[in-house]
Amino acid sequence: MNERFLKACRRQPVDCTPVWFMRQAGRYMREYQAVRAKHSILEVCKTPDLAAQVTLQPIDRFPLDAAIIFADILLPLEPMGLNVSFSEGEGPVIGNPVRDRATVERLRVTDGEELRYVEDAIKQARKALARRVPLIGFAGAPFTLASYAIEGGGSKNFIATKQFMYREPEAWHKLMDKLARVVTGYLRRQIRAGAEAVQLFDSWVGCLSPGDYAEYVLPHVQLIFEGLKREGVPLIHFGTGTATLLKLMREAGGDVIGVDWRVRLDEAWATIGYDVAIQGNLDPVLLFAPLHEIERRVEDILRRAAGRPGHIFNLGHGILPNTPVEHVAAVVELVHKLSQR
Repeated sequence: MNERFLKACRRQPVDCTPVWFMRQAGRYMREYQAVRAKHSILEVCKTPDLAAQVTLQPIDRFPLDAAIIFADILLPLEPMGLNVSFSEGEGPVIGNPVRDRATVERLRVTDGEELRYVEDAIKQARKALARRVPLIGFAGAPFTLASYAIEGGGSKNFIATKQFMYREPEAWHKLMDKLARVVTGYLRRQIRAGAEAVQLFDSWVGCLSPGDYAEYVLPHVQLIFEGLKREGVPLIHFGTGTATLLKLMREAGGDVIGVDWRVRLDEAWATIGYDVAIQGNLDPVLLFAPLHEIERRVEDILRRAAGRPGHIFNLGHGILPNTPVEHVAAVVELVHKLSQR
């Protein structure tokens, strides 16, 4: 098996820098569009055959160093008692958002049995991968899940989320504790189904100040990473807009810290410390740039990594719709070529 990715997670020497992309299976690929023309996103997530098929599409197309199971970060909210739907062009919608303590009390802490379809997709994907590359599992982090649950969907300013956090701190911590326990169990089941690494996505946590992160988020993320330590697989901790939170994220846990494009990779690594691996961090919009500019930026990131063991090349967030497929292929080729040891 190609073990570059797993070796880099453990800060072991590799022959060249491993690369994979968040949302590498998605709307920019015709193969994915063909599946989505017949099925909703929830149907794909909940049908193991389809989820495994979509997971392998980018692996069959590009020489990537890892696959990531196709799922959605909001899936654990459904068995907890929240109604999740996806409106075309609008994104996810929570039909019964969390707005008070009573709703928090009613939320169930499930053991993940209701999400067995994700485990089945992992098993099928592992079999189909035939040990070509490792498979990554993932989940949304408590703050990001809480923000969706409270706002009722996506948000720009997270006003309802922060109001709830400041106004009802006890209910907030109860909500975060429930989410952390659900996510821990969900990721543990993914690992035991065959995920060879897992990533915690805290997509929206960058809206918080360091003080608020330390008080309202950090202990709950620590609970997850502490709970998964014994599983023996690399744990990746990723967030966007987190340049001011990197030291705290490191304290919260993870063998690999994922960074977005708003911070230079060498500065981020110096901040978190060289005794953890780092993942990142090309701006996803740069995939729309001319190839000579893409090459210049890839080269710059690799130069900042300085050949130090423990760098995994990725974007600073997920691949965007309409991204040119040939530019995705070019980045994979460039990373491997420019980083050859």
